[in-house]
Amino acid sequence: MDSIYERTTLKELTQRLDKLTASSKRLWGKMDVAQMLAHCSNVIEMAIGEKAGKSSLMGKVIGPFVKGVVTSEKPFKQNMPTDNNFIVSDSKDFYKEKVRLTILLTRLSASGPEFMHNRRHSFFGKLTSREWSNSTVKHLDHHFRQFGV
Repeated sequence: MDSIYERTTLKELTQRLDKLTASSKRLWGKMDVAQMLAHCSNVIEMAIGEKAGKSSLMGKVIGPFVKGVVTSEKPFKQNMPTDNNFIVSDSKDFYKEKVRLTILLTRLSASGPEFMHNRRHSFFGKLTSREWSNSTVKHLDHHFRQFGV
């Protein structure tokens, strides 16, 4: 699987992100395109430690058992449940969110595997740098496919 820390992967993801427009329509799910961008940014902010994720009892109990689904190389299925910490239901500015996600993606990629190794995820606990990479690439791919890019 591609690594978020490699320049080629970052380029591919930002090219797909650039294909999104304010009028992009979802193929499944509830979020509009601006909400999806905000959602993805919120997840990356948690990953790099800019936003604290709230741990839940359910996450502590179930997280270790489903961690492999999120961190493996197998793509996410449509309509997977979203952690309540990352649900975006208010309206967002598409252009602002697109720039925000582009900046955060670049920062995460540049942070490198050493920085990301054993960082804590609010639901899954500590993840290796490879698990962070896999989950990030899969998450973005899932949402980009949700909007046809």
